[in-house]
Formats: sequence, C-alpha cells, structure tokens
Amino acid sequence: MTIRVLLVDDQPLLRTGFRLILEAETDITVVGEAGDGKAAQDQSRALLPDVVLMDIRMPGVDGIEATRRIVKEATGGAHVPRVLVLTTFDLDEYIVEALRAGASGFLLKDVPPDELVQAIRVVAGGDAIVAPSVTRRLLDRFAGRLPSAYQQSPPARLDRLTERELEVLKLIARGMSNAEIAAKLVVSETTVKTHVGNVLTKLTLRDRVQAVVLAYEVGLITPGALP
Repeated sequence: MTIRVLLVDDQPLLRTGFRLILEAETDITVVGEAGDGKAAQDQSRALLPDVVLMDIRMPGVDGIEATRRIVKEATGGAHVPRVLVLTTFDLDEYIVEALRAGASGFLLKDVPPDELVQAIRVVAGGDAIVAPSVTRRLLDRFAGRLPSAYQQSPPARLDRLTERELEVLKLIARGMSNAEIAAKLVVSETTVKTHVGNVLTKLTLRDRVQAVVLAYEVGLITPGALP
C-alpha cells in the first residue's frame, strides 16, 4: 500500500525538504501541499490523504484548528486522515490542545529523516506516535497549566479498568511502546495489545495519545513524576 501524505506548513522551503525525504521512499507519495490551515482542510477533503503532516504555527487558521476541522469533518466517514503534528518545542505551547483536537501524535521539526518516515508509517497503520522524550518534556512543562478538557465532561471512571489494565495505562503514559511494556510485564506483545485495546475502549479514547493526556489530567501520572 502506498501512503498518501499531505504536507501543511507555511514555509515552502520546509515543505520542499519534507517532500524530498518522503518521496525517496517507495511506499510514500506526497499528494499535495498547503500553506495554511484553511487550505489544508480543503486539500484534505479533495485529496483524501492517509496522513496529514501538520505545522502548528501558521497564518489564518492554525494547525490546531485545522486538525480539529479535518478530524471532525472526516469522523464517521469511510476515510479519516491521521494528523501528525510537527512542532518547534520552544515555541509551541499548544501541542496538547492539538492532541485533544484529534492529532494522532507529534514530532519535533528537527526529527531525523528516518524517524519522520517511520512515524508516518506508524500513524498510517492506525497507531499513534508518543515519543517518550518529547512527551515527558511537553507534559511535564505544560500539563499543570493546561485547562482540563475533562473538567466539564468527566471521563469514564478508571475503576472500570482491571489492575493490569491500569498498570498498562500508566506505562503508556510514560511513553512506552507495546514491546517495552511486554518486556517490563513479562508478557507477550499480543497480550499487551489486548490490554491497550481494552483500556481505550473502556475509557472511550481514540488512541494512545489521548490515553497519555488523560493519565496526566486525572492525576494518574503527574508532571515531574516520570523517571
């Protein structure tokens, strides 16, 4: 399967750089580009990309609002693009809001080319990108100041989870992959996938990214508490 990617960034030079990296891969094709959020929404509707590589800081409609519109518009349809947000850490304090808006993950703009390519494949496959180092830095810095999306609408109660599922949720929140969780708990990766699926279903979460945000927001993991 060829992964169709839409590039969204207000800097043409960056879009060109990303295009050169991605089109060197045999299983990825760049189907379009957009320089702002409104154009991204229009292009996503017209081109039906599998992955939208989204900048946050853009003129007019920013990346957060564009993500919200794209995900909302596509939800329930036959084709739902996955949004992968790119951020410059020192500037973008709205990354968690982007995740709440429906992004499937985020990367720093200085990500090595091979990691960018792998992230797109992972997201296109239906998983989410929660890079441990970035997750810790962002959430440790901002989680205590961000308003909770669940203050007005509480999540499903954590006591719906089994003891093992709660343990898995904590490890997800630490940015661990299924393989790392399996090694820590001394179980198979298939078993971990089952637990992860149960956690997401019981807590009505879309993916691992939302699980990480939820764990912080309900106090299961607190800023500064990660090893």
